[in-house]
Formats: sequence, structure tokens, C-alpha cells
Amino acid sequence: MEEEKKGFTVKDKRRIFKEEEEVKESKADESREVKEQPLPPITFSSFIASLSSSALMHLGEIPDLTGGGVKKNLTLAKQTIDVLEMLREKTKGNLDADEEGLLNNVLFDLRVRYVKHKS
Repeated sequence: MEEEKKGFTVKDKRRIFKEEEEVKESKADESREVKEQPLPPITFSSFIASLSSSALMHLGEIPDLTGGGVKKNLTLAKQTIDVLEMLREKTKGNLDADEEGLLNNVLFDLRVRYVKHKS
């Protein structure tokens, strides 16, 4: 008895997949390059402004920067205000007049806004 031998064909797709991965990686690299912009230097004033923006976002006064719309979370707003107060206490005597004035004004403004939202 003679058995018929059936042949089979092997197609090596590794090269195709590798090329597809390289295209995906180059597109991902391009999108990262567009998104990554040089950041301004961090100063005490910019740090306070950042915390202030976070508190305003949690108070629902500015939209969420991730595109989630306006969300109010008074607990997080109070926590951010408390962090700013802690910074004021810990940096007392080490700030110049402008930095101290900024911190005091930001704290006053945020506290007034917090009380309005709380009541």
C-alpha cells in the first residue's frame, strides 16, 4: 500500500508582523513627540498656582483638565487648602514679600470660595 503524502506549506509571517510593529512604534513615537513639550521651570509661585488651580477644580469653578467637565469635590478642595496652609506655616520667614503675598492672597480667596460652596 502506498500512502499518498500530502504536503504542506509554511508561510513565515514573522517579517510581516515585525514591519507592522515597527510602523505602530514609529506612530507612537511621533505622537509622544507632539505631546511632550518643554515645561517651564518650577518656582514657588508656579507651585502655589498649581495647587490653587487644583483647589479651584475641586471646588467646581474650573473644568477638569482631563476633559471630564466640571466636578465638585469639597473634601479634596479642603485638603488642598490645608496643604497650602501647611506650606505657609513651614515656609514662614523663608519667603520673599511677593511669594508671601501670593500665598496669603490665594489662601484667602480659596477659603472664601470654599465657604460659599459649603453653605
